[in-house]
Amino acid sequence: MREISPAENMSVEDFLKLLPAAHRDIIARIRSQKKDGTRQKPSAQLLDRSMLLNGPDRAAILDAIAGLVDENLAGRSEMCMQFADLLHRALAYLGLPARPVIGTCIYYNAGEEIYRWKHAWVRVDREVIDGNVDILPENPMVPAAITVAPYWGPITAIPADRRLREDHGAKLPPDNDVSEIWWPDLRSWLDEYIDR
Repeated sequence: MREISPAENMSVEDFLKLLPAAHRDIIARIRSQKKDGTRQKPSAQLLDRSMLLNGPDRAAILDAIAGLVDENLAGRSEMCMQFADLLHRALAYLGLPARPVIGTCIYYNAGEEIYRWKHAWVRVDREVIDGNVDILPENPMVPAAITVAPYWGPITAIPADRRLREDHGAKLPPDNDVSEIWWPDLRSWLDEYIDR
């Protein structure tokens, strides 16, 4: 099982030693799920209203990206930028006019705002893909009341449990794990599994 340290100049085990006990417990649970093959996949809850590609390919692409980004020691709950970067690369590679977006996501429960944070997603024309949100409850900073499903479809039909506000002109920061490790693996996977 490949694991990638969240800190560029620190091993996985050294990074783990710096974390509070509660965070180490979360990581232990995530590691166990990885080992058992029971990690949650975005397709399990995907709200799919897209007209792009086809349903099985959309689900498979999200799951393939989730599997790669989940190699982060702490899983993928804080990996929305890397997820969006890989999804953008994959869709562009498949010939779609995709672009990654950074902005603020505001979460609602029964119409009341309960949390907001910096987030990344992907746009393709009039569609939005917010694919890395099914695991938010794993993040200790996110309130437990937030349970949202991944969404792929028209921007005008985004579920009422969230609002996506784009920071126009903002760009994803470069990420060596994305460009040097995950993208080559994802590109090979696309060549093998997705018909073009």
